[in-house]
Amino acid sequence: MPFHGALPNVVGNLGSLLETFLPWLGLAAPVLLCVALLRRSAVAAVSSVLPAAVWAVLFGGLLLPDGQSREAAYDLTALQHNVGEENPDHAGTARALAGVGADLIALEELTSDALPVYEAVLTPGHPHRVAAGTVGLWSRHPIVDFRSVDIRPADITADWRRGLRATVRTPSGDIAVYVAHLPSVRVRWPDGFSTGRRDESAAALGAALAAEERETVVLLGDFNGTLDDRGLAPVTSRMTPAKEGFGFSWPAAFPLARIDHVMTRGATPVTTWTLPATGSDHLPVAARIKL
Repeated sequence: MPFHGALPNVVGNLGSLLETFLPWLGLAAPVLLCVALLRRSAVAAVSSVLPAAVWAVLFGGLLLPDGQSREAAYDLTALQHNVGEENPDHAGTARALAGVGADLIALEELTSDALPVYEAVLTPGHPHRVAAGTVGLWSRHPIVDFRSVDIRPADITADWRRGLRATVRTPSGDIAVYVAHLPSVRVRWPDGFSTGRRDESAAALGAALAAEERETVVLLGDFNGTLDDRGLAPVTSRMTPAKEGFGFSWPAAFPLARIDHVMTRGATPVTTWTLPATGSDHLPVAARIKL
């Protein structure tokens, strides 16, 4: 657990695969303890405390309630959700998102058929909207400019737009808001954990963030990777993620990993949480931000 960075990605991207589910390695501790008790081995029982202690140091703090952050002042609430191409209830999903009261709502896997549904439900409370391909942004505050962000992997030649950048004029000043949806990853034999396209897209997004001239940046999206995954380093090294608790967001039926994120630069994430499941296979993720 503490030395996951030492596991190379040379064969099947095993390092990134391990990092995707890193907190779950803690389950080894109670298993080892049970085996020790069955064998009536005092040495094994004592030694099983070591992985438990390591897990507690790395992840135990995420289980502690942070009452101070929940009461801290904030300037805006950002909401991020991969609404799912196969979502059977886009209208219900849109109503659930509108009820959060967020200032910014970022959506991914936004199909042309579903777009009018979200426009009808979200626009009354969020009159400013931009979209690029399958990603979109709704805002309570004026959007004064907008452009697509090219994060397409080199081997994709079709029309593939999954990134946008907008300037949002908030009461605290103009901020740059990015919405991104990085390529999916799969575990296949014999290739292993296929992260090539995602990592390439993350590098392109990281370059765009590095070139961003505005001091305050909010990044929302489905990154198909956790904060521990080294493949997202071009992005995570430049941003401050909103993290509180484990906040697992995928799959919605039994969340195992947080791959949907809210990140900031020049601003402070105050608190973050996941919302109840919608018709998507992802959970919505919200965060409060102090500008």
